[in-house]
Amino acid sequence: MDPLVIGDRTFESRLIVGTGKYETPATMLEAIRASGADMVTVAVRRVDIENPDRDDILRTLNPREFALLPNTAGCYTAEEAIRFARLGRASGLSDWVKLEVIGDRDTLLPDTDGLLEATKTLVAEGFTVLAYTNDDLITALRLEDAGAAAVMPLVSPIGSGLGLLNPVNIRIIKSRLRVPIIVDAGVGTASDACVTMEQGIDGILMNTALAEAGDPVQMATAMKLAVDAGRRAFLAGRMPRREWAVPSSPLEGIPG
Repeated sequence: MDPLVIGDRTFESRLIVGTGKYETPATMLEAIRASGADMVTVAVRRVDIENPDRDDILRTLNPREFALLPNTAGCYTAEEAIRFARLGRASGLSDWVKLEVIGDRDTLLPDTDGLLEATKTLVAEGFTVLAYTNDDLITALRLEDAGAAAVMPLVSPIGSGLGLLNPVNIRIIKSRLRVPIIVDAGVGTASDACVTMEQGIDGILMNTALAEAGDPVQMATAMKLAVDAGRRAFLAGRMPRREWAVPSSPLEGIPG
C-alpha cells in the first residue's frame, strides 16, 4: 500500500494507535504490533515523563520500534495544552504533538478557538502539530492556515464507537485541504475503519476500539486489514451506483 507522508516523515502504515485503557502493558504491546502501526500516541499528562523507566507505558514502548506521538489529552485550555506539549518535547518524547484542546467534559468535543490558538503558538515554536478537531470545514481550513501538519477530524465522539456519522463532511474536508486528513475518534470496529478509509482520507487514529475489544489483539489485526482494504478500495474506484439491474454477463452474441 502507498505510504502515509506527514510533514517530513513517511510511515508504512496508515493506522495510528493509542496506548490507553489496556488491561496490561503486555496486551497493549501485542495489540500495537498486530495493528502494524508505525506511530503510537502517548498522553503526556498520564505518563510519568520524569521517570520513564518506572512508567508502564513508556518502558514498554521502544522508540526504535515505534514513533512516539505525545498528545495533550485531558487539556481544557490552550495554555494547558501548550504546557504539556512543551513538557513532552523537553522530556525527549518528540517535537511532534497530537494537539487536543477539549471544550466540553461530557462530549469531549474540541474547543476550536483554543485549538487554533495553541496550534499557532506551537507551530511558531517548531512543533509538528497534528490537530484533533470536529468535522467542520472552516475550522479545518483555519488549522491548515495556522500551520498544522495534519488535521484530525472526528467521525463521532471520542470513545463512542459510533463510526462514521457524517461522511459528506469528511469528504469535503479532504477535498479542500492540502495537508493529510487523519480521522481521529469514533471508529468502533473494522467495518467502520474500512468505510471511513473509503472516503479518501489519509489515515485513522484509534485507541478505544482496540483496548475495549473482547480480544484487543484480534481486533488490531482486523483494523489493520480494514484500513488497508478501505484505502485500496478508494484507490481502485468503486463501480457506479444504479437504480436498475445490469447483467454481469453481456447478452450480445448469445443465441436466442
